[in-house]
Amino acid sequence: MGQAVSTVKLTSRGDCNRSQLSKLKSTALISPMQTEEAEELERSSMDGLSDFISVLPDECLACIFQFLSPGDRKRCSLVCRRWLRTEGQSRHRLSLNAHSDLQPLIPSIFSRFDAVTKLALKCDRRSVSIGDEALVLISERCRNLTRLKLRACRDLTDAGMSAFAKNCRGLKKLSCGSCTFGAKGMNAVLDHCPALEELSVKRLRGIIDGAAAEPIGPGMEAAALKTICLKELYNGQCFGPLIIGAKNLKSLKLFRCSGDWDKLFPLIVDQVTGIVEIHMERIQISDIGLEAISNCSNLEILHLVKTPECTNAGLEAVAGKCKLLRKLHIDGWKANRIGDQGVIAVANSCLNLQELVLIGVNLTNISLGMLASNCQNLERLALCGSDTVGDAEISCIAAKCIALKKLCIKSCPVSDHGMEALASGCPNLIKVKVKKCRGVTSEGVEWLRANRGSLAINLDTGEQLDASASDVGAQDNAVEFPPIVASASAIASSSTGRLTSTKFLGLLSGRSIVACTLRRFANSNGSGSHS
Repeated sequence: MGQAVSTVKLTSRGDCNRSQLSKLKSTALISPMQTEEAEELERSSMDGLSDFISVLPDECLACIFQFLSPGDRKRCSLVCRRWLRTEGQSRHRLSLNAHSDLQPLIPSIFSRFDAVTKLALKCDRRSVSIGDEALVLISERCRNLTRLKLRACRDLTDAGMSAFAKNCRGLKKLSCGSCTFGAKGMNAVLDHCPALEELSVKRLRGIIDGAAAEPIGPGMEAAALKTICLKELYNGQCFGPLIIGAKNLKSLKLFRCSGDWDKLFPLIVDQVTGIVEIHMERIQISDIGLEAISNCSNLEILHLVKTPECTNAGLEAVAGKCKLLRKLHIDGWKANRIGDQGVIAVANSCLNLQELVLIGVNLTNISLGMLASNCQNLERLALCGSDTVGDAEISCIAAKCIALKKLCIKSCPVSDHGMEALASGCPNLIKVKVKKCRGVTSEGVEWLRANRGSLAINLDTGEQLDASASDVGAQDNAVEFPPIVASASAIASSSTGRLTSTKFLGLLSGRSIVACTLRRFANSNGSGSHS
């Protein structure tokens, strides 16, 4: 009975659509706009499900667009005028080719996308980029901008950045790479953007090298900064005043920035006491700098990558005072200055350690045994490029690392015997990656997989290198562990993520817009017509 009634209602709705369609066609010569409406109505009448889309609120339609890739969003915007309008008004993230010919298009682009808060402007090396006038025009139309990424915008000057900063005072994140403005433009951002929380600078070519360089920061609003990332700067130390003045700084990342950082770190840690994360790669720092860093009692994450002047003594100093350390990455660059002694200090003091990556560090069963015994929360371990990590060391890990969930072994003298030890050890192990270990064969891996079916095993003999972001970072032997559990909110926030229909409905089930939509569906079904 219920199905018969539903059929009748859908039929009557279709009849109503055809009636409206005939009326619109009869006046086509008088009103061209009605002709377009007639064609749209004709398309909708061909499929009963289209009726439900027509009564879907704009808020719900916009939410659906958020789960589509940029390409799919563009195709959806071509369906009809309503979808074009809704897609434009609901797009908060936009990436544009920042060529010089972009400027005449800026008014039309930002008239359609009038809710953009995250903007990326990227230019290739061979093209002329936008200039100050275009950037100012964008800032006048995007005053609610919170994130800006500039790549190879070589025609931007200090004047343009200053004008932009005055118009976009709500900016929270700025990332610029291979740009040519200098210290004055950067200082203008720091003076006029009180909400700035993240700053990333790479190859800023307008900074003068040497003693004549103008210092950057701290600025009027440096207190809001929580993350500073500096990459490939010839005179990165001109950012020293900014780092020292960022009283609430949590994360400091320094990659290939010249200068003597041993002199700067004592000043930094004396003024900035809440640092939680420090990344250092190929910078001039020794145990003197590590001794200063050891005073960061809240430090939880430390990356020491290719800093050959750092030794066991510096690592011991950090481990002795930074009791909260939970992630430690060390690339010893095979300098043999960090080994068992430093790792034993970590094992004795950093009992909360969850993730340990050791590259070019020669360990033995002594330090590995102490890590397993003392660091009961160790879940992720990577051993790369070590000449002393063999089958005996893997057997030690298998026998003692009870909490271990992910293990990565790369370029170590491990054989199939080491893989056999994993068959009965590490009860919580869920994933193993073996790369460039010549002694490990596909037969050994298949045996392990057969004896422990729940274990995910990835073998790479080195013939085909896996360059995925989860395995290899900026360094040759770098290892990045993705989070074991991804939250629903993180998935929903991605503009390019794709979900199955079940997950999609599950994420939206608690939202009021869905309840509103269902009520409208119920009303339309109950009356036998729709608006």
